Amino acid sequence: MVNARTYPLWRELAMSETLPKEALQTVIEALCTPARTPIGFDAGADRWREEALTVALPALLARTSAKRLRGRLLVHADEKMLTSLAAAGTVTAADVPVILRHRRAWAGLVSALARHPGQVEAAIALLPRLSGYEVEQVVGSWDSDRFTRTEADAPVPPVPRELFDAVLEASLTPLAAFLLRPEPEEGWEAVSDFSKDWSLDLTGRSGGWEMLARCPERWAELAAHPTLGAAVQHLLLDQAETQALEDAGLRAAGADPDSEEVPADPAPALSEELLLACLPALCLPELADLPHPQVTARRTLHHIANRVRKNPRLAAVAADQLHAAADALVTHGRLLNPPEKQDRDYDFEGRVLRLAEDLALLNTNPDHLTGACAQLAGLEQPAVVSPALSRTLVRVIDHVDRDHDRPVRLLERHNEHRRVQTLTVLAANPHTPHTAVTGVLDGLHPAELAWIIEKSGGPEWLLDAAAAVPADEDEDDGVLRLVSDDELDQHPDPAAVLQSWLDSPATGDILSRSEIYRAVVNSRHHTLEHLLQIPADDVLSRSEPEVALKILLDRCGRNADRWAALAAAMTFEYDEEKISFGDLLDSLDSAPAGTQKS
Repeated sequence: MVNARTYPLWRELAMSETLPKEALQTVIEALCTPARTPIGFDAGADRWREEALTVALPALLARTSAKRLRGRLLVHADEKMLTSLAAAGTVTAADVPVILRHRRAWAGLVSALARHPGQVEAAIALLPRLSGYEVEQVVGSWDSDRFTRTEADAPVPPVPRELFDAVLEASLTPLAAFLLRPEPEEGWEAVSDFSKDWSLDLTGRSGGWEMLARCPERWAELAAHPTLGAAVQHLLLDQAETQALEDAGLRAAGADPDSEEVPADPAPALSEELLLACLPALCLPELADLPHPQVTARRTLHHIANRVRKNPRLAAVAADQLHAAADALVTHGRLLNPPEKQDRDYDFEGRVLRLAEDLALLNTNPDHLTGACAQLAGLEQPAVVSPALSRTLVRVIDHVDRDHDRPVRLLERHNEHRRVQTLTVLAANPHTPHTAVTGVLDGLHPAELAWIIEKSGGPEWLLDAAAAVPADEDEDDGVLRLVSDDELDQHPDPAAVLQSWLDSPATGDILSRSEIYRAVVNSRHHTLEHLLQIPADDVLSRSEPEVALKILLDRCGRNADRWAALAAAMTFEYDEEKISFGDLLDSLDSAPAGTQKS
């Protein structure tokens, strides 16, 4: 048993260049044996021992060759130290079995071992032990000191070609294997129908792109690879142009900030020949026979459309292929059947809009384009609400933005122009029947019609048709304008105005109804009848408590059961159906009336 106060001495002995070989075992045992006292383990002294051992470890490993003694030392080294020692050559491939008995492999260890030519094969043999996201890090973190290296430091050796190839293959293999046998993800059956179309997104399997991006000179060769070629083609179509734009943006950001020269668009990342070589993967043929085509076809169509948006040249070089794929997916997936919105389907409108945009880009079938227009017509009208402005905001708007309250601006502010924006895209497709587009116009909100005329930039015939839509004589611009209490004071019946806000169709829209409820609750003109119609959550938790305090005191009084019932009812889970404040008060009436407390 070593005296705890002697650990600094043992540390110095371990690091001494004159320490004889015969003393190594004793020193190692002294520093590796947990500190104890006559009555048991000494935690405080053991921390001193660990600190001394950490300092002495590199020197001891450099001088120790016996496997048993090296094993005693390696157990006490953390990943950072082992990585550093492996890069220096102190820890070698011969130590790996001992290391793996106590910890899992990690990318840094593989990189450090491969820095030494005789250990590259051993490093490659460790790749299957890494998790998918770690494989690329073997090359990605090769120069771990790149941010701290100075000109005086030795340059980092290049990544061995055989290691690079092994990491590249390991990174691409998961996607290649999936493409050979694509299957729904685990738990597919438990996913709701309106969410399943995201479950086969190939971007979740694009881990090989980081490696592929490091060798653009080999893309043509890899795209023709017998087993990895399909995966490479998919990755190039999905990632290459996006990466080129990001790189160009970074270069522009690093250029002279005072330069007035507009940065040029980057050259296409894929040459014409390489783009043609990727066409076999363009329309995702591997996903054609998946189950639930009514779900997967929508996602596949969107994926193809995104590829065309990233690589606009595809619209010309693969026009026939794209049109045929779009037709097949619409038919096979029955994508134009009237959609049914399910409870809590918060992305319903987004899916309809994406489908219409994708068909406008890819489809030439007039019947399909007509069906897309019909789906847009079936979406709910926007709820255009103009909230009461604060005095500060009024002053700013008067001086800067007098159009702040115009219907078109209000529509865009809540992102409610998406429907007519998509309709304009459909109208720009020469294969879309004009009657299919104009048939939608009659059901649009006045603000949507104004947006088409002012903002869409659509074809002339669409602008003329939107301007020709007749308006009802008593119809205003379609905006529900919430005014301040000062303005309500001038109205003969302020309570009737507040009731008109609550009766407005705008209360069916998530964003608008919160503004309406807040305006009514905060108005000094509201009555109990107004509050009873508003969701209890908005009355009790989104306003000053004084609004509901007197009402609750009068209703519950000295009845303890009613107070308990009130507490039980005030859960207001985010996704549950909201009860009105009136329903909440009515529910308290079922509490026993006789439980009075003095």
